[in-house]
Amino acid sequence: MLIVSEETCKEVVGRSDAFAAVESVFSAMASGDAYNFPVIREAIGHADALYGFKSGFDRAGLVLGLKSGGYWPGNMDRGLTNHQSTVFLFDPDTGQLQALVGGNYLTAVRTAAASSVSIAHLARKDAKVLGMVGAGHQAGFQLRAAAEQRDFEKVVAWNFHPDMLPKLGTVAEEIGLPFEAVEREQLGAEADVIISITSAHDPLMMKDWVKPGTHLACMGTDTKGKQEVDPELVAAATVFTDEIAQSTTIGEAQHAISNGLISDADITSIGDVINGTHPGRTSDSEITLFDGTGVGLQDLAVASVAARLAQEGGQAQQVQL
Repeated sequence: MLIVSEETCKEVVGRSDAFAAVESVFSAMASGDAYNFPVIREAIGHADALYGFKSGFDRAGLVLGLKSGGYWPGNMDRGLTNHQSTVFLFDPDTGQLQALVGGNYLTAVRTAAASSVSIAHLARKDAKVLGMVGAGHQAGFQLRAAAEQRDFEKVVAWNFHPDMLPKLGTVAEEIGLPFEAVEREQLGAEADVIISITSAHDPLMMKDWVKPGTHLACMGTDTKGKQEVDPELVAAATVFTDEIAQSTTIGEAQHAISNGLISDADITSIGDVINGTHPGRTSDSEITLFDGTGVGLQDLAVASVAARLAQEGGQAQQVQL
């Protein structure tokens, strides 16, 4: 069995590796070659933590496993990442445990890869301004990944706590993009692509603030009750997602669904766009929205890449059970 540490994952898995792995698994999901098992996610009644399991099987890539972990909101005060997880990979032919892979960095990089896949396939080609709603741990990953998909000329950003924005501004500066902290209305008026990556339970972006032709990647809503955008905005957009079953129950679309504004039939798998069975964006005035709920197969895909690259590079620890 292999053990791949957090530090090793950071060393061997780059943004292009994560993008390719996530795009491939979204394609396999849409083709019926990969499927997620039901998600378990519960408040444990201690430390305000959410804990659970995401798992699945990719028949095309022969990847079987699960991610165990969750969200501990007090971790930042302890110098730790709020999201904590580990990925378990099993041999699909025998069921034997193949690898234990650190999941914290991979969760951030696979989430950023998912939004960047949506930008690559759905955003207007001439998108110039990137809007960031949220400035927490994952925001920097999101910004770096998104910047590789379009020739952005500027980043505008908003966060609940403005004192966190300079750190995101430093990331923008490192990749050569001007950065401006703005109010949400201005962000919506300027941005051609908007990424929301928060833990909000109320809408942060309203329909009337977002201009025609915008692409939104809503990446923070992954639990019942969470919400980042106005349900009317979801209803006005052409909606795509990683997995429709999660989108309608724990994703951003849950609120538009419960309000009767859209139905399951109004949501399209991003894998169908990747596979060419759906055209994706059909006009420059169309608002597109990617509901990134986060599926277990994303974690398994990037963890499998990490295990393979670490083994090839002699950076994985081999142990006997």
